[in-house]
Amino acid sequence: MRGDKVVNGCCDMLRSVTVLIGSDHAGFDLKQVLLAHIAGLGHTVTDVGFFDRNSSDDYPDIAEKLCIDLLAGKGERGILICGSGIGVSVAANKIPGIRAGMCSECYSAHQGVEHDNINVLVLGERSIGVELAKDLVRIYLGARFSGEERHLRRLGKIAKIEEKYCTAPAA
Repeated sequence: MRGDKVVNGCCDMLRSVTVLIGSDHAGFDLKQVLLAHIAGLGHTVTDVGFFDRNSSDDYPDIAEKLCIDLLAGKGERGILICGSGIGVSVAANKIPGIRAGMCSECYSAHQGVEHDNINVLVLGERSIGVELAKDLVRIYLGARFSGEERHLRRLGKIAKIEEKYCTAPAA
């Protein structure tokens, strides 16, 4: 619903967001529902794939594509879906600059943005229902990073971890 305010007004549903969404075969059906839902909320949404239920697709491929497109400025926020959410979450979080958060309840969907500045919401089609997924997406897209000093400090520490370990050869 336009104009909703959630948890002390943290969510600003009046601001339109450009969203990239992607899934593997196990998240395909939920992605189809969420494409219409996101557009209905007034946001611009781009489906980056996969475009069918082909079980030979691999979740690391779609996670990488969405995250690279997001970092290139093709969207402001991303949503990744697979069967459990775990696979795309692991893959997405390997990419420096990506902060992917898997959410299965409403608090994390806004707190992850407000405190941790997540830029990718991860959902598991086989682990949450459609209506909850719609709520999580609405809350995530309406949330804004607080910019508080303690959160900026923590994000700075995360950036230093990325610099330290993402340039080191894999063990």
